[in-house]
Amino acid sequence: MAPVNPPRGMRDFLPADKARRERVLAVIRERYRAHGFDEIETPVVEEYARLHAGIGGDNEKLAFNVLKRGLDADGIRAAVDDAAPVDVGALSDLGLRYDLTVPLARFYATHRAELPAVFRSIQMAPVWRAERPQKGRYRQFVQCDIDIIGDSTARAEAELLVATLDTLDSLGLDGGSIRINDRRALDWMLDSFGFTAEERPGVLITIDKLDKIGAGGVVTELAGRGASPDAVEALRSFMNRPQTLEYRPYGDDQIRRALPTGAPDEIVDHLVAIGEAVAAARPDDATATAESPLVFDPFLVRGMGYYTGTIFELAHPSVDYSLGGGGRYDGMIGRFLGQDVPAVGFSIGFERIVDLLSGGGDDDASSLVLVHDRDVAVADLVALKAALIAEGHRVRVEQRTKNLKALLERAAADGYRSFATVSARQTRAGIELKSLR
Repeated sequence: MAPVNPPRGMRDFLPADKARRERVLAVIRERYRAHGFDEIETPVVEEYARLHAGIGGDNEKLAFNVLKRGLDADGIRAAVDDAAPVDVGALSDLGLRYDLTVPLARFYATHRAELPAVFRSIQMAPVWRAERPQKGRYRQFVQCDIDIIGDSTARAEAELLVATLDTLDSLGLDGGSIRINDRRALDWMLDSFGFTAEERPGVLITIDKLDKIGAGGVVTELAGRGASPDAVEALRSFMNRPQTLEYRPYGDDQIRRALPTGAPDEIVDHLVAIGEAVAAARPDDATATAESPLVFDPFLVRGMGYYTGTIFELAHPSVDYSLGGGGRYDGMIGRFLGQDVPAVGFSIGFERIVDLLSGGGDDDASSLVLVHDRDVAVADLVALKAALIAEGHRVRVEQRTKNLKALLERAAADGYRSFATVSARQTRAGIELKSLR
């Protein structure tokens, strides 16, 4: 018989795994709420036209689309013209959400009159993408987003960054850092090198590979793509400056030294204000032995096309990949409202964080297993269980088996901390708890 598995790129979670995930979610939710964010919920599907409105970047290509209700084989054949490319929009009216940002923009446009002038939202929910399944990439995964809508000042970014760093600390992952850039600074820098507006999207795609292929690889790839030779040479010279990527405490000096001369004051001042606010909220980071959690990176790109200003990525010294990221997307909500509304968000990479935390904290000190003899009356057993629950315990009932060791090992693997044996007519007072550890 063939193995029975979940769909590729999707997973089942056993009780212990599910419990661990819920504990991590509870910490994230509690810290976000402590920082004044309020949780919302949106449908798992949105209208096809909204999901494919050109604001979701490459994720739009990975959307799972839903056939129109009642559309049968004849209807599909009628909608498809063999002489023309297939119009998926003619077959689908809905799609599974591929992120939580597009649904939030639609949510805000729907409920704006019922929300505060500056709205701070939490969304913690699954999303779906038709990814090619591989290690660390799934077709269904959970995102944990916080967003601030209605605030164009540096306060919004600072609140997001402080809440994110605080959440990471509360999960036991202190020592995290956040790389920051501004898409406006990046565009200005590429313009100053001489890249044309038409070249810029391709140039950004190549620069986004800097961590993988290095500065030499970036220059070689741009030259191979036929980018303006003088612009490519200007970028090469800039990347080779000692001060371009040197580490300095986050601030005006670091930002200006990392950018070409003449960076717009408006952009630099906004970035500096974010750093000052984060430093004020986290004074321990300013001690003589602590490094600032913020690092300005002039080559941070973030692939989503809807970013209009600051962008950031969350890093931790224990891993060499990002644990989350986000940025400002002031133009997205205007697509639904007809007027621009400032917005900025940060998403923690929940799946990656759960993997980092898989080594501990998975059990409940008050959990126990009652191992009862076959002749224990059902009424007595249920009454005993109810009494233990009333005292605050989490209780599982198991009938004694010949292989008691295997039964207890299974209970310990599921997160239970102790057990007690129960014989006929045993009372609560006669229960002796023994450790499963």
